[in-house]
Amino acid sequence: MSSLSPLEIGILGAIALFFLIALGLPIGVSMGAVAVVGLAAVTNMEAAFSRLAHTSFSMTANYLTAVIPLFVFMGELAYVSGLTREGYSATYKWLGRLPGGLAMATIGGCAGFAAVCGSSEATALTIGSFALPEMRQHKYDPRLAVGSIAAGGTLGILIPPSMAFVLYGLITEQSIGKLFLAGIFPGILLACLFIMTIYVLAKRNPLMGPAGGETSWREKLTAFKDIWGVLILFLVVMGGIYGGILTPTEAAAAGAFSAFLIALGRRKLTRQNLVTSFMNTLRVTGFVFVIIIGAVLFGYFMAASGVSMTLADFIISLPLPPLLILVSILILYLVLGCLMDAFAMVLITMPILYPLVLGLGFDPIWFGVLIVIMMEMGMITPPIGMNVFVIKGVARDVPMYVIFEGAFPFVIAMGVCVAILIAFPQIALFLPNAMK
Repeated sequence: MSSLSPLEIGILGAIALFFLIALGLPIGVSMGAVAVVGLAAVTNMEAAFSRLAHTSFSMTANYLTAVIPLFVFMGELAYVSGLTREGYSATYKWLGRLPGGLAMATIGGCAGFAAVCGSSEATALTIGSFALPEMRQHKYDPRLAVGSIAAGGTLGILIPPSMAFVLYGLITEQSIGKLFLAGIFPGILLACLFIMTIYVLAKRNPLMGPAGGETSWREKLTAFKDIWGVLILFLVVMGGIYGGILTPTEAAAAGAFSAFLIALGRRKLTRQNLVTSFMNTLRVTGFVFVIIIGAVLFGYFMAASGVSMTLADFIISLPLPPLLILVSILILYLVLGCLMDAFAMVLITMPILYPLVLGLGFDPIWFGVLIVIMMEMGMITPPIGMNVFVIKGVARDVPMYVIFEGAFPFVIAMGVCVAILIAFPQIALFLPNAMK
């Protein structure tokens, strides 16, 4: 047994975790390694390895975790079917005549793809691959062009199905179905705030985003036929969950099968496309499962060492109103989002801060929505913003500082969205509370 107290071991473990991440070790492996060593120090080696074995099996064999490969596969098939480009085109027919119309269409395209894909990076990369050339052709300011793609991509983890909500639900043991429903209205709200931001920027400086040509009402109305595939997938998944007909796992399976039929019906499902979709699904699923196992183990370690409850009891005892403590937590996430990967910061801190949030009496579903928006901020803030690095891969000639500069107005829009949700939590809670 160690001469250190469990609390001291927990603090040293948290420091060691940051050190391993700084060395470049994968986040899931880092959390798992620290947790096993820490649990062995707090208890004994046999108990630590027993916990590792049990967690690895229980999390990967869990019925709920099946939603991960199923939703990833659904997104892959939606991309193969060409649903992403059609959603972008339909949005442009409605908004293209406005200042910054192409950038607005980019946000709409991202929101549409987010409804069938749970990844922020995949959304930004997919939409950016054809939206950026379009905006360049229309002489858009590079800052608005790349900024709108980077920000729009973040909707991939807010509008359900969302990988961020799946991870949050698994770690905090909250209903994934309710988290999905809670993300719908905030996702729409944030997309509208992004579009308003683009309008203001382009209105103040028309050279940033020249208005496109007029489209007839006939063209606008016929554009809806281009998004029927996305609507079907969204209604199958979210309609099934909201109506109490399907569990999240069953909804994911129904969505994946529907995406398969759509791709098949459009004659886009070649053997090569199907193999590629399976391989990408396996790759992403394996990566996510390692993260989940590491995060759950780290949560056990933080609980066993007493760090979680000690910190929670300390903060709750401070002579501050709960709302101010909540704002302080969100500011902490904003700072951490500038220093580490968005998923990493949540997975590391959630075992520590989640008991505190419950102790303050905040709704865990509503808090989950706020956390996902803070993750979105982290994805477009320097120096670690993952979406910015994704866009850099598409726009190789655009300097990094230009992409960060272009994304900054959208960070402000996210802050406004968080403030609105704090003032009116029912925006996020209305659908979950009405869920059957």
